[in-house]
Amino acid sequence: MNLPIIAIRPEPGLSETLAAARERGLEVFGSALFEIRPVDWNTPPDDSFDGLLFGSANAIRHGGHAIERWRGRDAYVVGEKTARVARNAGFHIAHAGSGGLQSLLDQMAGLPHDDTQGFKLLRLAGEKHVPLIPPRGTTIQVRVVYRTVPLPMSESLAERLRKSGTIMLHSGEAAYHFASECDRMGVARGKLRLAALAPRIAEMAGTGWEQVVSVPVPQEDALLALARDICQ
Repeated sequence: MNLPIIAIRPEPGLSETLAAARERGLEVFGSALFEIRPVDWNTPPDDSFDGLLFGSANAIRHGGHAIERWRGRDAYVVGEKTARVARNAGFHIAHAGSGGLQSLLDQMAGLPHDDTQGFKLLRLAGEKHVPLIPPRGTTIQVRVVYRTVPLPMSESLAERLRKSGTIMLHSGEAAYHFASECDRMGVARGKLRLAALAPRIAEMAGTGWEQVVSVPVPQEDALLALARDICQ
């Protein structure tokens, strides 16, 4: 018997996941356990950085009017989906990576600017973001432009989960909050299988689940394929 697949990420990512699932013939139930909200932030001088670093399309969507004057500037983005959003917002995609933001920076080590001392990146990020190690000769200043706000689990979702299911986890914050809400709502972990976008995300979900598996490369296609496999 196939277990239901459930996605809990915030919008608009949730709708994107559901659409991608439909394209692959998968039925995924969506129930957002988070909401993305912009925060006030101070913009640095235009000449204080050489390029923008985006680890999430949310930074572009919620950066506000402050980033509009930087249209046309170089952007270094974590993947193709974020690149598409950045391109539509008017940025020039200097490099699009794959496999996470640190992997992107590691790939950038081989680009020509690596030999230019003082290459400066402006990272627009969420309130909770992963620390990064920049390539040689590169510095990163960080501005927090949005936060992810956890939402309570609804009784309808809890009831669905009490029967079993496969849950897609897109972030460590999602894993931790989902586990906490299951405990609060009396949802037994032992009936649930978790498909995580990275090993560190799986670790943050804790123990006691029927199954916890992560994809080797943090890509949506791989996560959907994993959820499909472990729900059967």
